[in-house]
Amino acid sequence: MISRNASSWQLILADLSLILFLLTLSALANESSDGSDDTALDFEDDAVATHAEFASSQALFRATPSGPTIQEWLSEQPLDSRATLTVFAIYAPGEEQAVWEQAQVFAKDASDARFAVRVVIASGDVNDIYASLAYDAPTEEQGSQKGADQVERMSNEGA
Repeated sequence: MISRNASSWQLILADLSLILFLLTLSALANESSDGSDDTALDFEDDAVATHAEFASSQALFRATPSGPTIQEWLSEQPLDSRATLTVFAIYAPGEEQAVWEQAQVFAKDASDARFAVRVVIASGDVNDIYASLAYDAPTEEQGSQKGADQVERMSNEGA
């Protein structure tokens, strides 16, 4: 009598189902809430266009009246050469300068705490600023000090 393993097809089907689930989940994570695909960036000037890549946040900071300051929060984070603090600053029309100044404070505090820093500033409906600590090491030409230099250079250009 030939003995057959009847459960082998069930195991294969379960593996394929899991793979399909993970692919669907990753596709949904890359889709915006309105159903449009925002992965393609449309820029008029290709010389200005750069593709920004952000790793998943390991820690987020948002200033609150009863919460820690950015300096206190950064002192509680492990210092890792792979970590980059990204300051996301969103400004309402007419509020560019105030939000930019607050973003510079975040960036300077992070640079003083020896974190690599980058600032992303964009227009929006309301002012908002927060910081994301992620393990996306800067490229070789960027370096942690260059991030602080870029913030300083950009502030001098804006003045």
